[in-house]
Amino acid sequence: MPFNPHTPDEIREMLDVIGVDTTEQLFDEIPPELRIDDLENVPPMASEMEISRTMHDRANRDGMTLNFIGAGAYEHHIPAAVWQITTRGEYYSAYTPYQAEASQGTLQLIYEFQSMMCALTGMEVSNASLYDGASAVAEAALMAVRANRKSKSRRLLVAGTLNPRYREVMVNITAGQGLVLDELPWCTDAGNTVSESLERFAGEDIAAVIVPQPNFFGVLEETDALTDWAHANGALVVAVVNPVSLALLRPPGAWGTDGADIVCGEGQPLGVPLSAGGPYFGFLTSRASFVRQMPGRIVGRTVDVDGQPGFTLTLQAREQHIRRSRATSNICTNQGLMVTAATIHMSMLGAEGLRRVAAVSCQRTRQLVEGLTRIPGIETVFSGDTFHEAVIALDRPAGAVLESLAHRGVFGGYNLGRHYPGLGDAVLVCATETKSESDIETCIEAYRGAMAEVRVA
Repeated sequence: MPFNPHTPDEIREMLDVIGVDTTEQLFDEIPPELRIDDLENVPPMASEMEISRTMHDRANRDGMTLNFIGAGAYEHHIPAAVWQITTRGEYYSAYTPYQAEASQGTLQLIYEFQSMMCALTGMEVSNASLYDGASAVAEAALMAVRANRKSKSRRLLVAGTLNPRYREVMVNITAGQGLVLDELPWCTDAGNTVSESLERFAGEDIAAVIVPQPNFFGVLEETDALTDWAHANGALVVAVVNPVSLALLRPPGAWGTDGADIVCGEGQPLGVPLSAGGPYFGFLTSRASFVRQMPGRIVGRTVDVDGQPGFTLTLQAREQHIRRSRATSNICTNQGLMVTAATIHMSMLGAEGLRRVAAVSCQRTRQLVEGLTRIPGIETVFSGDTFHEAVIALDRPAGAVLESLAHRGVFGGYNLGRHYPGLGDAVLVCATETKSESDIETCIEAYRGAMAEVRVA
């Protein structure tokens, strides 16, 4: 717990220095009608020991539930050294490195992060990250419209297999700026976007096509065909990727004949714990020719007056730095602490370590699906190749089965009914390298019991 070191005597001394009698006087600008005397339903003050005991008891109620949910946030092993280093004072409390002469360590770390993301995605430039994966996709869409000088429209084709929460956020952020988002249909057999479905848009003015890899179902998209179609029709390609998958899959910079133009995604799998939903961070990379349309901050490498290498913020295209009408975005954070953890995480794992994480995750998911589909009433939905997630169909209410699993100490997957009602009682399951064969067997047996408990609708 945080420790407040001020004694009553020290507080009295500080009040005397600033010339007030009580701490209440520091808030006298708040009108009396807005102030309250007490807080209902708030218990009396407790000691530090009592609070610690209460918090431990509350935490223990959560138990050690086995998690097989993915859907955009993934439970990977994070070496202890990652956050031991990340929470050192020089990183933990560092603010935005506006003063280059006083922030060379922070600036170099962000520069290394940008270099790593360029290497992963096969692109030429990277920013210093965004809020999260969803806002990164929205910013990439806006960036694509600005960058495609050949297009006069603000129209984008969005794969229907893109994370539905990303699509919701993208609509909220871009609608007010006049972007038109057309959703692409997907193949109900393979679970991906078929390039032939784009032919009805041939010859139309399209600014960009947004392609996920892998998609929300965990299925791999036909990225080469989609990329080549987009470029042949004058559209840019925005790739939305899982960074861990890039340890095994071809980077977006190598898609099709010319590669994707902008790449973005959620960086949480790179050393950031789930933490009940955040904070996470988004990443965004692109071709060098689009760098002036890139939102957020960019750290560049240069030399000082003595010819020694140094680092500084560059191309700061926010409204805080230039005329608002010329700004590319009001994004103002680099999610510095998360980026620090991700950089250290990638440095520790290296290319081979990240490749092993991806490969074992694929293997574990395959084992899980093979075991689950041996249970009567469960079958796979899509025939397409997958990364480390897959969709299974149940012959009884998915919500009830997942609730039964939770009571058995297993988070058994993500119910797709809310976003894809046409799939019926379908569940998205995921297993990463954190799941042992024993964990997978536990999940399978829990499903077996839940399926027996829940009746067919």
